[in-house]
Amino acid sequence: MMKKHNFSAGPCILPQEVLQKASEAIVNFNGLDLSLIEISHRSADFVAVMEKAKDLALELLDLKDKGYSALFLQGGASLEFLMVPYNVLPIGGKSAYINTGTWSSKAIKEAKLLGEVVEIASSKDSNFNYIPKDYNIPDDVTYVHCTSNNTIFGTQMKEFPITDKLLVCDMSSDIFSRKLDFSQFDLIYAGAQKNMGPAGTTLVIVKDSILGKTGRQIPSMLDYQIHIDKESMYNTPAVFPVYVSMLTLEWLKNLGGVEAVEKLNDAKANLLYNEIDSNPLFKGVAKKEDRSNMNVTFVLTDDSKKQRFDELWKAAGISGINGHRSVGGYRASIYNAMPIESIQVLVDAMQAI
Repeated sequence: MMKKHNFSAGPCILPQEVLQKASEAIVNFNGLDLSLIEISHRSADFVAVMEKAKDLALELLDLKDKGYSALFLQGGASLEFLMVPYNVLPIGGKSAYINTGTWSSKAIKEAKLLGEVVEIASSKDSNFNYIPKDYNIPDDVTYVHCTSNNTIFGTQMKEFPITDKLLVCDMSSDIFSRKLDFSQFDLIYAGAQKNMGPAGTTLVIVKDSILGKTGRQIPSMLDYQIHIDKESMYNTPAVFPVYVSMLTLEWLKNLGGVEAVEKLNDAKANLLYNEIDSNPLFKGVAKKEDRSNMNVTFVLTDDSKKQRFDELWKAAGISGINGHRSVGGYRASIYNAMPIESIQVLVDAMQAI
């Protein structure tokens, strides 16, 4: 049976070899005659998985031995919206947020529970189809929060704030997809299900030196330092998602790392955007200079062609390209594991209308 071309925004496509190894581990992990999801998370076999996953995350971001800790937690990026101010914002403090879409809007809502939030820039005036660039960062804020890639609206930050304040970034939908100077960030978080693994675990990369300075009492499950001290084992971790994330990071390292996959991602995005720009039946949603290499949003210029196009892409074995309800049209999510051959199948369908 042919596997469909999976353009879903998340949970997302994963490498076939990762799915194969994960399926084998579900039946018999490490020759133990036990399933991965049956063994103790305290066992040496799974502790080795957790340690390798954390080590690979730091290595691939070039943050190893640079004063950062990697954590695999639960609750998704949605819980990190609250954990960030709990761990970084001092009592009576102020934070600055750049609002570029649904997820940053939700992050702002949670941060307001713990302190004053200054929304220093927003693209809400144009339904978040661009990244704001002209803004000032107040002197009295502790940290600046941004969202690197906007899954729903198809925009991506190409440059990040230059500031002497702490820089926090939600990288849920483009982590490990492009080479950046990750040391410019003090805290990075990312739900696994966009580009790293299945839903159920969240990667947090935090600079150790920024913790313990808020003056507030932090609930144990929300305290990064406790999770660091307990090596992501304060409570039972999401064993299967962590394992699949480890396999995906291994796959990425063997591919040549972030720098290598960025070249592949550029080629895939260029192929699809070139078709959108050259085909008069389609137009892109996001401003060209802010287009995402992970989530390509586009609409038909002639709605009478919708039924025909939908028939074509469904017949081609394409899945998951309907746009989010707040944008409409189509959204092709082309994460790291998406082969360029699948992009070509979509382009062929676009050309066949």
